[in-house]
Formats: sequence, structure tokens, C-alpha cells
Amino acid sequence: MLNFELYNPTNLVFGKGQIEKLSTLVPQEAKILMTYGGGSIFKNGIHAQVIENLKGFEIVEFGGIEANPHFETLMKAVAVVKEQKIDFILAVGGGSVIDGTKFISAAAKFEGNPIDILQKKLLIKDLATVIPFGTILTLPATGSEMNSGSVVTIESTKEKLAFGGSALFPKFSICDPTVIESLPKRQLQNGVVDAFTHVLEQYLTYVHEGFLQDRISEGILQTLVEIGPKVVENPKDYALASNFMWSCTMALNGLIQKGVPSDWATHMIGHELTALYGIDHARTLAVVGPNLYRVMFETKKGKLAQYGKRIFNLTGTEDEIAKQAIDKTVKFFHTMGMDTKLSDYTQEFDKTADFIVNRFEERGWLGLGEKQNITLEKVKSIVEMSY
Repeated sequence: MLNFELYNPTNLVFGKGQIEKLSTLVPQEAKILMTYGGGSIFKNGIHAQVIENLKGFEIVEFGGIEANPHFETLMKAVAVVKEQKIDFILAVGGGSVIDGTKFISAAAKFEGNPIDILQKKLLIKDLATVIPFGTILTLPATGSEMNSGSVVTIESTKEKLAFGGSALFPKFSICDPTVIESLPKRQLQNGVVDAFTHVLEQYLTYVHEGFLQDRISEGILQTLVEIGPKVVENPKDYALASNFMWSCTMALNGLIQKGVPSDWATHMIGHELTALYGIDHARTLAVVGPNLYRVMFETKKGKLAQYGKRIFNLTGTEDEIAKQAIDKTVKFFHTMGMDTKLSDYTQEFDKTADFIVNRFEERGWLGLGEKQNITLEKVKSIVEMSY
């Protein structure tokens, strides 16, 4: 195994009715900024529960954070934090609201232009330079409730950029699986595929000696294959809902990536498709991932074969199993309601590959993947194959 450090200070509070503990988790006498998205928390009753459980606290509200949080919107929240002298932020929403809140937390005390946090991919490590925050998760998918990473879109430049740092872990995250009961099927489908791909990015690299890490990853993948289609149809089933929510958290809370290689090229390409065309994040992953495995087949076939054997019980030669594993993944994505071609989402795709390659070149991203062997030429092939 590779050397690693594991640090995760988030207090995860999981299960039915755990929102009742909210007043004991928020710092006493804190002035709170509550952040949320399009307003679904009013329809599903979560907003009312938050207010009820924070009686006696001064709360300022900031809504309207987008599904892919915009830098421009978040800077308005930063202004509120400064004007209102906010002590603590409470993110009530899914990964986008939590990601946006991480940026607000980092930007509020940042000395300089906060856009640099994104464009220079700064690591935010000093707790004294951020506003502390907690989360109430309403949509399982990204794992942002238990990690220190974030992705924010700069709308003016059509860039979707990642950043993070050890100072950006939530202080606590309340995760009540019953919140998924009111979610649209599309969001549940997205959540399953997002989490599934998060695991693949940390697993589908090359055969190594991180045996336990592989088994943990495979456990999450097997669980999502088993419950994914069922939870979309039966979100009120608590066994399904709780295993779904915990799988999403475990997929990206930092544990399974320790001591092993990882490859985030699928996400990096997918972010560009979202920034360009507004395609749901999970659906870009379903478009890019299988084609990346095809283009990088020789590099990844050993791990693809292991994946095919252990997740889908495939048999045959290494090449046969590896190829079938890609096909099985596409079939699973289809079962989860995903289209897997870029042309299913836009007819303006003909110059997409060139645009993404040029953008990566400008950023100096010349070699991606676990071996930095996903060259710009291969990025172009991956995107063109998705047409």
C-alpha cells in the first residue's frame, strides 16, 4: 500500500429524527447563515424542522444556490456573511448547497480575490481563515457532507472547478435517510450513479496490493448495484434509503482512496460537459466513464477484469471479462435511467472535444489519470467516442 494520512473530523449524525439534535451541535449563541437551494426544503418540511430545532438562535437565510453552484451567486452570500457578521453557516441541501457553502466558508475571510480559490485550486488548511459550518443532507450523492472537497461553476467563463482543504470539513452532518422519500426519481438516479462513479474513480486503476481497500470499494459497488434500481422505485423503504445514503457518504469520505492510486479524469472531463451544456453531473459521468475505460483499456484491463469478476460474476479470459465489465457498467447506467451518449443531451457536440482539449492545455493539464498517461490526444478520443 502507498503511504497515507487519514484525517476526517466530521461528526456524522445518522438516522431517523436526528435533526432534533441540531441545537446541541451548533455553537451556542452563534449567528447562523442558513444556505439552501431552490426551495424544496419548504415543501418537504425540513425548513420548518430546522427553525423549530433552532429556537433562540438568530438565523439569516440565503436561498437560490444552483444545482451547480455559481461563483457569482455564492459571492452574494459572502457579502451577507460579512455584513451580518455571521459566526456559523448551516447548509441545508444536497451536494451543491454543501459545496457552495464550503466556498462561502473559505471566501468570507479570504485575503485577495476569492476567484483565485477556484482558478488557482488553492488548498484551504487554516481553520482560522474559514467560517465554520455544518450540514443537513437532503440529497445523497456527492459525499460532500463528510469530505473537504467542493466544485463550483464560474458562470461568466463556463468553468467548473474543484478546490478543497483540511479546513473545509463540516463540523457535523445530519443524515436522515427518510428525506429521500420526497425526491424526484431523476435525483435518486443521479445520486446512485454519482456515488457509483466516485468509487470507480478510486478503484478502476491498476491491480495493486491494497486488498482491503478494494474489498471496501467492491462492497459499496455491489450494494449500489443491488439497491440502486429498487431505491428509485421505493424511496420510503428505510432499509434501501439508509443503505443508499451511507453508500453515497462512504464513496467519497476519503476512506477508500487511502493507500491506493486514483483516477479523476472522468470527473474532470464531465465537469466541462456540465459547464458547457448544463447536463446533470451524474449523467456526464455516465457519458464519459465507459468511453474512458475503452480508450484506456490496455492500462486498466487488469482492474476491469477484477471488477467484472467480483461485481458482475463474469467469466472468461482477462480481455473478455474486462470488455464485458464495461458493457455491464453501461447496462447498469441504462437501468438507472442514464443516457450514455453526449448526442442524447445536445446536438451542438461537434467541437466539444477540441474545446475541452484546449481548455485542459491552457490549465497545464497535460497528463491525467493514475499514471498521468491520459494525454490530451486521449482526452479528445474519449470525448469524441461519446458523441
